[in-house]
Amino acid sequence: MFVYNIKFNSKKLFKIIFALMVMAGICICLFTVYRVIFEDKSSAKGNDVYQINSNNYTNVLKSVHDDMNTYIGQKISFSGYVYRVYDLQDDEFVLARDMVVSSNFQTVVVGFLCSHDNASSFKDGAWVNISGTITKGYYHGDIPLIKIDTIEEISKPKDTNVYPPDDYYIPTSSLLFDNP
Repeated sequence: MFVYNIKFNSKKLFKIIFALMVMAGICICLFTVYRVIFEDKSSAKGNDVYQINSNNYTNVLKSVHDDMNTYIGQKISFSGYVYRVYDLQDDEFVLARDMVVSSNFQTVVVGFLCSHDNASSFKDGAWVNISGTITKGYYHGDIPLIKIDTIEEISKPKDTNVYPPDDYYIPTSSLLFDNP
């Protein structure tokens, strides 16, 4: 039978624990720097198409307009009605929804500017579902533009109106990158 007599030197023990904590902190910092600098940014977005619906429409719209550069390249899919103003190009329209702004249901038109070669074949007010990619466009300044990959005419849905962004809305670049 062996009996061990262990004597702790508190100064040495403190130095060892402190050194281990410093090394752990350095490892965490290096890992974080590696992820921020060297990881492929496109992998954060994924290849998934983000679905926009009536409940998240204005939050996504506001987030993309507030921080457009973060969302360039993101694929999205949503529905709305074709809305045109006089100074849009022939291949452009706004994929719009009516946002309720008062208690007596007064609305304003909100939406994404979209571009498609056959845009003129869809009449104003026609409801369509699109899938496309967010790019940078120009309409009285830089704005998000959806380059449409697929477009199909649909019947008018039950939930045509959208509501202003949530009271607790916090702009975040991760809004579209989280799984819906």
